[in-house]
Amino acid sequence: MATAAFSVRMDEDLKIKFERMCESFGISMTAAINLFATAVVNEQRIPFEIRSKPLAREDVLDSLRKARAQALSKNPNGMTLDEINAEIAAVRAERD
Repeated sequence: MATAAFSVRMDEDLKIKFERMCESFGISMTAAINLFATAVVNEQRIPFEIRSKPLAREDVLDSLRKARAQALSKNPNGMTLDEINAEIAAVRAERD
């Protein structure tokens, strides 16, 4: 079987810690990456759960406030739902 090389860039501290962990398992970093790649191919998925950091309620509310302020700054008069629907209907009528 032919082999191919590829390069991976990562934080230097992470590389050192990864190398130490691999050594403690008795394998090289290359072997660990190959194990990971084999698991991805065999299982057709990342072999562990990837989750985002939970958002704090205040962070979510702050994001919503900022989005609302941005929307209002672009259209200070705002539009009602009926006005938005009328605009959509007008555009659709023009296309037909």
